[in-house]
Amino acid sequence: MASSVFVLLLCFLLSSPVFSSQLLLLPLSHSLSSSISDFNNTHNLLKSTAARSSARFHHRRRTQHHNHLSLPLSPGGDYTLSFNLGSESHKISLYMDTGSDLVWFPCSPFECILCEGKPKVQSPLPKISNNKSVSCSAPACSAAHGGSLSASHLCAISQCPLESIEISECSSFSCPPFYYAYGDGSLIARLYRDSLSLPAPAPSPAINVRNFTFGCAHTALGEPVGVAGFGRGTLSMPSQLATFSPQLGNRFSYCLVSHSFAAERVRRPSPLILGRYYGGETEFIYTSLLENPKHPYFYSVGLTGISVGNMMIPAPEFLKKVDEGGSGGVVVDSGTTFTMLPAGLYDSVVAAFENRTGRVANRARRIEENTGLSPCYYYENSVEVPRVVLHFVGEKSSVLLPKKNYFYEFLDGGDGVGKKRKVGCLMLMNGGDEAELAGGPGATLGNYQQQGFEVAYDLAKNRVGFARRQCSTLWDSLNRS
Repeated sequence: MASSVFVLLLCFLLSSPVFSSQLLLLPLSHSLSSSISDFNNTHNLLKSTAARSSARFHHRRRTQHHNHLSLPLSPGGDYTLSFNLGSESHKISLYMDTGSDLVWFPCSPFECILCEGKPKVQSPLPKISNNKSVSCSAPACSAAHGGSLSASHLCAISQCPLESIEISECSSFSCPPFYYAYGDGSLIARLYRDSLSLPAPAPSPAINVRNFTFGCAHTALGEPVGVAGFGRGTLSMPSQLATFSPQLGNRFSYCLVSHSFAAERVRRPSPLILGRYYGGETEFIYTSLLENPKHPYFYSVGLTGISVGNMMIPAPEFLKKVDEGGSGGVVVDSGTTFTMLPAGLYDSVVAAFENRTGRVANRARRIEENTGLSPCYYYENSVEVPRVVLHFVGEKSSVLLPKKNYFYEFLDGGDGVGKKRKVGCLMLMNGGDEAELAGGPGATLGNYQQQGFEVAYDLAKNRVGFARRQCSTLWDSLNRS
């Protein structure tokens, strides 16, 4: 199936096609597409999604004292990708996450503690041979341990003899297990290398990326599904694929099909594109990436304000930059669903929204309590809501959001208890006071607000871009090509 394979496109600029450089096209599947029953109760779906977005945003500060990479909360994200690993071609399906830079997944034997109600572990699990382990002296080993321990320390932990450590002859000793703690769980994993198989269109042979580095977890707490880290780091998937082709590591983009929690639409694949294709490049609105010394794998950008209708609401100064302590900026995150804003900015946006929409529609307080979203409104036929524009740092760096990206409309009362009524909710969330956000991002741009845009991560030019797209059409055109 198209949703479970990579497609390698080697395209060259001819007379009319819009593709000119080597790229990889990957289909992203929404995690809810395999569990359509989750759509039966809109309140529960929205509440669990809102709670997960909030928890993921805040756990980065609760764990900032650890010198390890940040991992997403269970269930980890909304979008999954698949690939084949090793000579036996194990199919691996992972959450795609721009908020971390490690690829890891459960391996046999695997024990998942407190995983009731979580996504099921994929079966069968791969069993990785010890001869695929990464050496304790390898740079990848230090990276997996957060860069806090030298090769000598790691080899000592692996019981390499002192005389061998002194003359750097510990290559036969494996990288010791590493521990990750995150918001509501943790895991212990070992580091391995194996071939990553990328099936190409027939009759071309499969493409193999040798010595792909990944974490293999045998024990996890609250996390039965692995993660494909797309963050800024040496162990991320884009960085490692760059060893196959440097062009693949310089730029990637994704285009999330607008689904609005609709079961029939969430089944459509969303294109994830590694590399560059020359189609509609002038349509992108770019803003520069900010360096974060404490969270170097984040894609942080600056936000100068948010327009609600004709009112421009300035953003606090800490959202425009990142300080030496790692505080501030806005993280563009594929693994968080709803955008999280600091309390002051969020309250101002809600007040402006209420001033416009609250005049013509009644607040749906019960819906707010049941979903964790606010404000929500009841209305009869249709309701006008003000436009919302995100103003990023830089000239001509303002992004107009489609209404469906920030105002979700659904029919309430379909449970047979009450009268069916139309309701709509603002899909932005309160991330907490500025003091609570110290040591981490000031805000997060969630994937719900990214729907219907091609979001490009241009690492060569150190920027992130946004372009309005019909994502399903883009998938079809790239797939045909």
